[in-house]
Amino acid sequence: MKSIIAILFFCFSLLCISQNISAEQLLEKAIEYHDPNDNWSKFKAQFTVEMTTPNSPKRTSIIRIDLPNEHFAVRATKDTTTTVYTISKGKCSMVLNGKNLDSTSAKKKKMSCERAILYKNYYTYLYGLPMKLKDSGTNLSDKVEYKTFKGKEYLVLKVTYDEAVGSDVWYFYFNPKTYAMEVYQFFKTDKNGKEKPDSGEYILLSGEALINNIKMPKVRVWYYNKDDKYLGTDTLVEN
Repeated sequence: MKSIIAILFFCFSLLCISQNISAEQLLEKAIEYHDPNDNWSKFKAQFTVEMTTPNSPKRTSIIRIDLPNEHFAVRATKDTTTTVYTISKGKCSMVLNGKNLDSTSAKKKKMSCERAILYKNYYTYLYGLPMKLKDSGTNLSDKVEYKTFKGKEYLVLKVTYDEAVGSDVWYFYFNPKTYAMEVYQFFKTDKNGKEKPDSGEYILLSGEALINNIKMPKVRVWYYNKDDKYLGTDTLVEN
């Protein structure tokens, strides 16, 4: 009986917190946890991400992000193939197995500067969270939600984006005690901007790696929202 009362008290406490904290305040507390010294704004570091997926060889990506100098590079190795995409001050270059490629030869190898930009945006966004939620074009919902997900309680931020940025709807789940980011989830939208409940994915975060004095999730495990099907795991390795 005492345990039931304790659980109910904890749940009511979370509801009280979610009702009394604004989206902006929750985001600030999450950033204070992950990046207390505002190191993301001057981020300059290299780290390795190992990606494992079902029925596929491991892919190891060495990522270099240098925000002050507008430089990004990713060197990915899978089986016997190594690709390097670099964007430096807006200029793109590509390398395949040690050979520099021009746009024509790159296209034949299914490589492109568009893909380089995609990688830059992908890695900078995911490893810059939750700080990236302060970027222009990002719209926080007015209300902080209280949700239970996979048996754990969270404070949740709903995020949409300006049309020029993206059409997906994202949810970010934060530990109500520490404000650490532990889950995020996104859904696709239809032509009317409504969420498609059977679309998108959720990502479970665990462990931490300290990169440039920023607490980044060490392990990301990806699943489909529709059927909880496992997609893959990204593990961050400090260099």
